[in-house]
Amino acid sequence: MVKKEAYLYVILSVVLWGSSASVGKLLLKNLNNIQVSLFISIIAFLTLLIITIFQKKLNLIKKYKTKDYAYFALMGFIGIFLYYVFFYGALMFSSAQEAFIVNYTWPVFIVIFSILFKYETFSFKKILAITLGFIGVFIVITQGSLNINLINNTMGVILAFAGAICYGLFSVITKKKDYERTTSMTLFYLFTSVYFIIAVIFFSTLPKINISETLGLLWLGIFPSGLAFLFWQLALKYGDTAKISNIIFLTPFVSLVYIYFLIGEKIMISSVIGLVIIIFGIILQSYNSKKQKNSSRRQIIA
Repeated sequence: MVKKEAYLYVILSVVLWGSSASVGKLLLKNLNNIQVSLFISIIAFLTLLIITIFQKKLNLIKKYKTKDYAYFALMGFIGIFLYYVFFYGALMFSSAQEAFIVNYTWPVFIVIFSILFKYETFSFKKILAITLGFIGVFIVITQGSLNINLINNTMGVILAFAGAICYGLFSVITKKKDYERTTSMTLFYLFTSVYFIIAVIFFSTLPKINISETLGLLWLGIFPSGLAFLFWQLALKYGDTAKISNIIFLTPFVSLVYIYFLIGEKIMISSVIGLVIIIFGIILQSYNSKKQKNSSRRQIIA
């Protein structure tokens, strides 16, 4: 398979992931965050299960032990259940662009948690990346006024940050584990589905959904949560990891396009400026990490 097909896979991933905020915002007109998350989780689990069966990896699931399932249950709770509750909750209180951009600080929290857990050491670039991330967010949530008293959606901002923290923590912990990715994601969503069934029973109700809502839920469950993950794995498998990974930073910009055309939100200049600052900080840190890894590899080879 040639490299250009790897780029096709990563572009498909970006296009699908970018639709999450806008489609989610549309669904939240009549549904709440727990109801939306319930259907998405179940559909994503079934989609990933089909992919697992198609890839002939079902036997791997049977080989996992009790401690592995305990790990999947815990990480599913932190990285998907809580993340969905907070992210879709943020969409209920904030504009789609604000919720998505603030939530996209999760790579910044990966840096923070990696340092706190002593997986990585402090460096000037890491501190700068973290600082730029929060400066970018501040510009977004104050709409460029830089006056904290003018924040309109405090609850939405808090929930978006909470989602970013959960996904950053999830990413750091799972990065250190060597589980097969497709089967592990399938099990993460299995446990997440169970959690949301319980959440609906105790904190919400099972809603009646119309055709458009059904299509929206199917889209989010099958494509951004299921197939996009498969495309991302194929892109990493057949392409240059460093170059492929950088394309992912297009996701929030693609999301703004969806938000503008599907929801009709006016895209604030402050949102674009804040997002560019956040992405610049993330790329700066990413570039620094790659140089360190390449240097370590050269030392090992030598």
